Amino acid sequence: MRELYARLKERCALGELTQQRPNLGFVTLPREQLRQALTHLRDSEGYTHLVLLTAVDWLEDGQFQLTYLLSHRTQGRDFGLRVLIPRMDAEMDSIHDLWPTAATYQRELREMFGIQFPGSPGVNDDFILEGWTGMPPYRRDFDTKRFSEENYNHRPGRETRDPTTYMKQQLYPGGL
Repeated sequence: MRELYARLKERCALGELTQQRPNLGFVTLPREQLRQALTHLRDSEGYTHLVLLTAVDWLEDGQFQLTYLLSHRTQGRDFGLRVLIPRMDAEMDSIHDLWPTAATYQRELREMFGIQFPGSPGVNDDFILEGWTGMPPYRRDFDTKRFSEENYNHRPGRETRDPTTYMKQQLYPGGL
């Protein structure tokens, strides 16, 4: 993993390598260098599979962290690239031309976090939340309790029973 990091560092400004285990490492890099790093990893290092594209909402820092996880299937290694983008008017370049499956991840991130990926196919089509118009629900400042109170009727809570006692009563109504 350190050799890969050294080769990639010759091409891009990388943060420190965080090695989770011998076959899994992560680096943070500037958003402007993401495409160059992804292309190098795919074309020169054998990382041919985009496993995951996900986001973390760092509300306190006013940033989203996008993580692109790539896999080198023949060597059984995974490598993650992390990019920080501002939360306000969050936007990131699409990589659907490098990995077509990225379009699906990008649609989900747009809908659930509000991150825009201009030019990505179908990115503005409803995906999971058909007809949703409010704040994206995976943002940490989304108030789930308020949303629930505003959109659903209140109903009384249900009675909970100890499963052991309840099942004995159901199976042996007259007792043992």
